[in-house]
Amino acid sequence: MKRYFFATLAVSALLTVTGCAQKNPQLPELKSEVGQLNQKLGRLTDLASALEQQTTLNRQSTDGLYLLPAAKSAAVLKGEIGALNVSLTNLVSDTNGVQGILHIKNISGQPLPMFTASLDWGQLDPVTGKPLTVDMQTQKLMSSPTLLPSAEQTLDVSFRNIRLETLGFIRLHHIAVPEPVQQVPATAQ
Repeated sequence: MKRYFFATLAVSALLTVTGCAQKNPQLPELKSEVGQLNQKLGRLTDLASALEQQTTLNRQSTDGLYLLPAAKSAAVLKGEIGALNVSLTNLVSDTNGVQGILHIKNISGQPLPMFTASLDWGQLDPVTGKPLTVDMQTQKLMSSPTLLPSAEQTLDVSFRNIRLETLGFIRLHHIAVPEPVQQVPATAQ
């Protein structure tokens, strides 16, 4: 009886080892899926890191807000014309730098007045993750007049002299309503 048990055990072990030694037809497919999941996890990790960095920069900012293209997320700015939700989309390279669309929305739903703002852009320090001010560039923005009052405004923006791969940050600041132009009465001669 013992011989029969040990023989059965030996045959079972041999069959198990033989089965494991044969190539599983699903193994290449599983390896491919694991590779794809690792890539997605890497992208999500990079996105989460950039979003955390954007949040940190905005917490430390006393005037304006930062948008990091890598974060692919909006930020909120409270200022003279209300609480604004600001995002940047459609970033593409062109011959002079990078083009994009800046979306500005009044969170309260109230119509946005005409406004001016400053827009900075540049690279991030690879060690500290903070904006590098050495090669930072700035431009003035002015909202577009609209026929009907709207709580949203989209502005085409150009970030000159920088590549899409190196565009690390955008900073929107000094949003203000322009002073009304005073009309000078004509004098009679």
